[in-house]
Formats: sequence, C-alpha cells, structure tokens
Amino acid sequence: MTMKYIRNATVNVHVVRPGAEGVNIPVSIFYDAIVHFHKIIAQFQSFEVEVFSILGMRNLSSFIGELYSASVVKVSDGIFRKNPHQDGYPDLLLMDDKGRELWRSLETRLRDKSPFSPFGTGGIEIKATCGSLPTPAILAKRGLQKPDIGNQRISLMRGYDWKAHHRETNNLMGILWDFVDNIPIIAAIFYSSSLNEVRWGKIIHPYDGGGRTTSVSIMTREGVKEMYNGWLCVINNEHYTKFIDSYNKSNLLAIAMKNSH
Repeated sequence: MTMKYIRNATVNVHVVRPGAEGVNIPVSIFYDAIVHFHKIIAQFQSFEVEVFSILGMRNLSSFIGELYSASVVKVSDGIFRKNPHQDGYPDLLLMDDKGRELWRSLETRLRDKSPFSPFGTGGIEIKATCGSLPTPAILAKRGLQKPDIGNQRISLMRGYDWKAHHRETNNLMGILWDFVDNIPIIAAIFYSSSLNEVRWGKIIHPYDGGGRTTSVSIMTREGVKEMYNGWLCVINNEHYTKFIDSYNKSNLLAIAMKNSH
C-alpha cells in the first residue's frame, strides 16, 4: 500500500532529557517507519478472518501504535529499542551512547519495571487516535449512522486528542489514523518535545463498578495545538488537511499543501 504524504521541512526530531543535552534524530526514520507499517498492515487483507473487527476499535488503536513503534525499531538501525515493559515509559528507548550504557547496566533487570518507567536516558512515546465522532443520537438526527470498522471516518470526525496515564508525558509522537479501502492507514503524525503538565488534563480515576478502565489524562486543546505546530506529515488529501487545520484554527497544512504542488 502506497500513500502519498505532505512532509514538514524539518530534518530532525528533537528528544529532550531531564538534566541532559537533547538529541536530534533524523526525521527520515519516522517516514521510513510509515512505509514499513503500511507494508505490514496490508498483509492482514490475506487473512481468512477479519482481524480488525476481532480487535475492535479501542484495541485496534492500541495495536496501531504498537505496530508503528515496532516499525520505527525495525528501520532505525539500532537507534531505538522497544521498552521491555508494556506499561513502561517511554515506548521507544533511545540507544545513543548514554542509552546503550544504561541498557547494559540493566540487562540483568529486564523483568523489573521500575528502571524502565521512566527509562533514565529517555526516548519517544507513541500514541495513536482515530479521532472522535458525534454520538449515535446526533448522527441519527442527521440521518447518518456510526461507521463500521473498516469505513472511512474523516467526513464525520469532529476532533481528536491523545490520552496518557500521567501528565509528565513528553517527546510524544501522536498518530491520527483512519480507514482507507477497509485498511487502517496513518493519516498524520505530529510531534512535540515541549509538552508539560499544563498540556494534559487532570487525571481521571476509575470509579467503583466502572469496569477495567485505568487512570488517564486527556490532552488539552492547547496540547493538541502544540502537537499540530510540530506536524511531521499528513496524507496528501484535502479532507484531512482541511479538517486538521480547521480543528486547530490555523492553516499550516493548507500552506504546506499549496507549496507541495
């Protein structure tokens, strides 16, 4: 599957670390990872079962973030390593000199979550969202139905954000995804290394009888705008560029789209 993207002119992704000098990573790694991601996701079409329907939207969104993370590791030539703990932070551990040194010192503690949450020399967090839609009741009033898994969502999308388990999340690569031809595709990728607690909402804790939900913080609109200002790429399609620009009350993508022609 080949998707055409408009790319930001930036050449590096900057990773900040507490008490240490930041590191610049070639942005080309993350573009190459998109190609690898789509190559893998397209293979699901040959399966005899409908994997995406089996996963359901919530699990599928998590899966997409995990698959993109694995794709970054695959194409990064050792620059990144996957966090050995599912709930560790960040998702991708930066394996520069400091990172490799710390990893070697922890090789006998890989089952211990504490040194990998957070990982002392940092890395990049990956989060994916397919955006939010109007409620079924609102859609019904418009004579519309909620799209099924596999149906493109962009025409009904009303917003998007990302969620985290703590308000310290930074160095965040945020994915916006959608379905095209029944296959999940990466519609846009954003990045920021200057997020702070103000960019995240208050922690929402699960309530008694509330099922298996965990504590979560939802990114504020200011945080979403900051991620938008750090956009890396967006699919070359006006449905997506116009929606993202409009949601952020700006025209960065419209300008980039115009300059790409």
